[in-house]
Amino acid sequence: MRKMIAAFVAAAAVTAIPASLQSADLSMVNRIMDEGFNRSQVMTTAEYLADQIGPRLTNSPNMRKAEAWTSSKFSEWGLSNVHKEPFEFGRGWWIENSSVRMTSPRPIQLTAIPIAWTPATNGTVSGEVVVAPMATPADFAKWKGKLQGKIVLVTKPDDGSEPGDAPFKRYTDEDLAKMDQFVPPKYDPAAAERGMKRLDFARKLDAFLQEEGAVAYVSKSRLDGKLVHGEGYLFGVGDTVKTPGVEMAAEDYRRLVRLSIVGAHPTVSINNDVRFDDSDVNAYDIIADIPGSAKDGSYVMAGAHLDSWVAGDGAADNGAGSAMIMEAARILSTLKVKPKRTIRFALWAGEEQGLLGSLAYVENHFATRGNPNDPKLTGLARYQGWANRWPIATKGDWSKMAAYFNIDNGSGKLRGIYAENNPAVVPIFKEWLTPFNSLGASSVVIRKTGGTDHVFMQAVGLPGFQFIQDPLDYGSRIHHTAIDTYDHLKGDDMRQAAVILAAFLWNAANGDALPRPPLPTQPSKTDPFAYADE
Repeated sequence: MRKMIAAFVAAAAVTAIPASLQSADLSMVNRIMDEGFNRSQVMTTAEYLADQIGPRLTNSPNMRKAEAWTSSKFSEWGLSNVHKEPFEFGRGWWIENSSVRMTSPRPIQLTAIPIAWTPATNGTVSGEVVVAPMATPADFAKWKGKLQGKIVLVTKPDDGSEPGDAPFKRYTDEDLAKMDQFVPPKYDPAAAERGMKRLDFARKLDAFLQEEGAVAYVSKSRLDGKLVHGEGYLFGVGDTVKTPGVEMAAEDYRRLVRLSIVGAHPTVSINNDVRFDDSDVNAYDIIADIPGSAKDGSYVMAGAHLDSWVAGDGAADNGAGSAMIMEAARILSTLKVKPKRTIRFALWAGEEQGLLGSLAYVENHFATRGNPNDPKLTGLARYQGWANRWPIATKGDWSKMAAYFNIDNGSGKLRGIYAENNPAVVPIFKEWLTPFNSLGASSVVIRKTGGTDHVFMQAVGLPGFQFIQDPLDYGSRIHHTAIDTYDHLKGDDMRQAAVILAAFLWNAANGDALPRPPLPTQPSKTDPFAYADE
């Protein structure tokens, strides 16, 4: 009997829930898991975005379809305050049809894609290839008088690369442990100026090509494997280049280079049927709420960007994140929850062109940066220069927004969350993840992340966070490429992620406010003696 009692006590010690975990609302976790795993709609949502709507370049017709469809789904699921918030963006653009062929020394179809926001060829244009790498205006002089009637290959050739690692990966415990390192912030105000010089080079290159009478230009894909991207950034009204441009698969590009070197004089024909739409220069963020009871109007948020590039279907980047945000909204709304704080869901536009949708939301609701007399920043310049403007002036919703959670790293399962250099949230997030440790989510790492829609919330002192996701093949071959299709999404992973997100939102909406970082003030330059490279 004594042994039986001892065994019972030991078992109770293992299965008992520590009192501190009660703040994670484990009964609600049970309900969220039941709805999210047994009646999930996350994959049907992802399929509709990828297969039936397809690529969603900001302000394109497909993006307009996505705006309308996601709004209708939020309303159908019973969310309130469903609306579109406009911000000035620029031109709509899409690919109707494109064909790029080598016509001599032998005919062959080449893998290539029009570069976003470059103009149509207005029929087929042809010309001999000239390999003329140009990375700075200083390179122009070498090619002056040599480009008339040519199709110009502007990327410096390389010899290719075979990947040394498997393209598909899940994080190991060792990988996750390595992430838990505090990286001191670095303040380099000149970095934004260097970024703007790179953007300005695209305009100068176009002017040079026009002056020299080039037919079109070709850039090389940065990845092997016949993958193309088609990214372009001159989307502003009045900012469109005049020279048609395509990005070509690295293997096809190198073939043209080799043929040029041996004197085979390759010729290429390009037919880009691309269209512009200037009927509405505004882009739109989609917003939907589960209303809370707090009289102070406080809320928590989750967001993902709805826009994508056009080479693939935008399935992993970021149809997956958008579907997971929408699924968390559906789960909580289906459960008819009554949170203390409002739970707000956002699907951002213009992320691929510089986080412009979330930045517009920050400026409209949370804070502005800089003085009223500072020059107006538009297009990608807003992304490059905004965080260097001082001082920060907060707005009414700044004190109301209690937490923001972002998903934008493909369809991999959540393995944890980045604390974003905010050590005060580490024990809280570890507690919230405890119910999901058996699902592979247990890591809270201090590291700060960038490059997606929580960045400008952090830049004004708000608690914005990004989850850790298994990379799968996102970075190795899917991100922005022509094979970003539904086939590469992992349903079990996405169901897990939507469930965890819903639980995090519920805990953030009902618990004590998460600790905030200080409101940023202008820092000192990290390296006051850094050489200013012009």
